[in-house]
Amino acid sequence: MDDDNQTHAEKLAEQIAEAIHSGLFAPGFRLDEQALADRYGVSRTPVREALRRLAASGLIEVRPRRGAQVAQITPEQLEGLFVAMGEMEATCARLAAMSMTPVERRRLQAMHEKMEGMAARGEADAYAEANQAFHAQIYAGAHNAPLAEFTAGLRRRLGRFRNAQFRIAGRLVHSHAEHGAVVKAILAGEPMAAHAAMLDHVSLVEDAFEQFSAPSAA
Repeated sequence: MDDDNQTHAEKLAEQIAEAIHSGLFAPGFRLDEQALADRYGVSRTPVREALRRLAASGLIEVRPRRGAQVAQITPEQLEGLFVAMGEMEATCARLAAMSMTPVERRRLQAMHEKMEGMAARGEADAYAEANQAFHAQIYAGAHNAPLAEFTAGLRRRLGRFRNAQFRIAGRLVHSHAEHGAVVKAILAGEPMAAHAAMLDHVSLVEDAFEQFSAPSAA
């Protein structure tokens, strides 16, 4: 594959991955090569390479005579992802409490204060977008590029599951309060308190998702 096709394949793999993470392509969705080529305005060659890359990452499955489809995720796998997410985000929060600059701390506090109104007004979409930026500030504040990259990648993979929580009545206010404990510890320069607060927050996010996904919540 020449350099142009390689670049197209990399970009296309990112676009398809984003569609999967956002829920546009749901688990089990069949990824037809020609349909993808038409959708993204490319030939089938970069599509084929993009699907190969995504299969290697485990995001999609390629089965004989059935083609490619978005990988299904079991409850056990999802639980494992949430556990990993909690540990990585907690580590970011701990390092942020140690390493954030005064400017970064002020920006984090300002973001948290801005989100209070969104939570109070029940603005789920706006809050979800701000929530992503809030967590990204903490990843960056850890001042550890590999950790920030890995954590952001895992967050994208869990994005559609994490955002589902915001459809539960009252969850925005609770989420903001949990953020408050994290912010307080980071601003105070208390690494272990920040670690514990973030770990508790992600655990409650998982609990909220399970509540949302339960048959009684349908």
